[in-house]
Amino acid sequence: MIDHHVHATPSKDKLPRSQQLAWKMAELAADPVAVDDEVIEMVINRIIDNASVAIASLNRGPIKSARAMALAHRREGGATLFGAGANVTVCAEWAAWANGTAVRELDYHDTFLAADYAHPGDNIPPILAVAQQVGVDGQALIRAIATAYEIQVNLVKGICLHEHKIDHIAHVGPAVAGGVATLLNLDKEIAYQSIQQSLHCTITTRQSRKGEISSWKAFAPAYAGKTAIEAVDRCMRGEGAPSPIYEGEDSFLSFILNGRTARDQGKSPYEPTYIVPLPAPGEAKRAILQTYTKEHSAEYQSQALIDLAFKMGKKIDDFDQVKSIVLHTSHHTHYVIGTGAGDPQKMDPNASRETLDHSIMYIFSVALQDGRWHHIDSYLPERAKRLDTVRLWHKISTVEDPEWTRRYHSHDPAEKAFGARVVITMEDGSIIEDEMAIANAHPLGARPFGRSEYIKKFKMLTDDILEPAESERFLDLVQRLPQLSAAEVQKLNPTVCADYLVENPAKGIF
Repeated sequence: MIDHHVHATPSKDKLPRSQQLAWKMAELAADPVAVDDEVIEMVINRIIDNASVAIASLNRGPIKSARAMALAHRREGGATLFGAGANVTVCAEWAAWANGTAVRELDYHDTFLAADYAHPGDNIPPILAVAQQVGVDGQALIRAIATAYEIQVNLVKGICLHEHKIDHIAHVGPAVAGGVATLLNLDKEIAYQSIQQSLHCTITTRQSRKGEISSWKAFAPAYAGKTAIEAVDRCMRGEGAPSPIYEGEDSFLSFILNGRTARDQGKSPYEPTYIVPLPAPGEAKRAILQTYTKEHSAEYQSQALIDLAFKMGKKIDDFDQVKSIVLHTSHHTHYVIGTGAGDPQKMDPNASRETLDHSIMYIFSVALQDGRWHHIDSYLPERAKRLDTVRLWHKISTVEDPEWTRRYHSHDPAEKAFGARVVITMEDGSIIEDEMAIANAHPLGARPFGRSEYIKKFKMLTDDILEPAESERFLDLVQRLPQLSAAEVQKLNPTVCADYLVENPAKGIF
């Protein structure tokens, strides 16, 4: 790996392309390096994982809206939609929109956490949509997905967005553009312009994950994927982008991220420097192996705490005898899904599912009481409003522990942690205390996910929706991904029974 030092640069210095981060990502996208067998296996796992959570969400509100919009943009020889069958095709960018929303809705697919946050599986729907529309085979699809993961994971390692209240989809756009460039074997110039346009058009604020969280949380990465496809299309037609998009004097680093802070303090505009690692030319793209999926349908930083709650709940006979629960955890967990966020909605039994999904206080209380977590039942309004749960929920608080913050940011996989130490104080003064660093399903956890676990998750989420023959058809097809023809790639989205899909009857513009 090569550590690239990236900083804002005055226009008068005319930063050469060879020194620009977008160009280095374009070079990565154009590198024809072979994909390792481990990476191929994980790409297959993540396509299965995406299909699991997408099929389970097909009749939820945001997905019905996104599908209706996509169906208004039919295209013969286009891309397919989750559930709709290979004979229903729409424009690739709209398939990316509908399918990306379906994947994201339940907050149940893969994750990567470092300086910032990421759900790298968000790259798969737009790349698959383009692959289907242009007609490429399984090998090309694998290479493209490996590129997209490589770009997003390494941007997340080097550039923190959330401290400036910028949503993490700003890393999704360039990753999708880079992946599509690999998919189509685009030259570096087109890839470079596409990556820049994609970043420029996908810089949005984190209000989508703050306060009263709405359905936009599901749409946000789908928007980034759709936008990236459109950016690549424009650049393939000869159009350009604002340059340099990362380092420009009035651009991303300078006026949205830390460059502004440096300027306000009278420092050189060359400070601070972000360090983004990328593979050297000819080096394999293996970043997908550093990512991890979810066993539970909730924000990733709650995964280990759900597992811990299952364990600790067995030691409590009467939850009304709990006096207080304090979660000693990392900065990110405290300020994003904990009481450090300062969001009263995180303690509100009338809050949306999206908000409850980002409240570790709610999640820990339900997991503690129920000893299980379910992607639907655990969020039902009647579950959230249960009086004994509300009483327990409101006794929970989080505090930042510097050691958990250090471990969260550690580059050592054996130290890196996303959990907490939990102290439960009972009314009689007794204390129940325990901690968990990583979720059971994490690659280093007690029960790491392998192919069988991904298939189990797929069946658990889809057995009541898909016909057994269709389930087996999809699983057989995706596990032969390296050998798939372009025609077979067209069939990679599972199809539900004709009468299963419920459509949104509301009329829009399209």
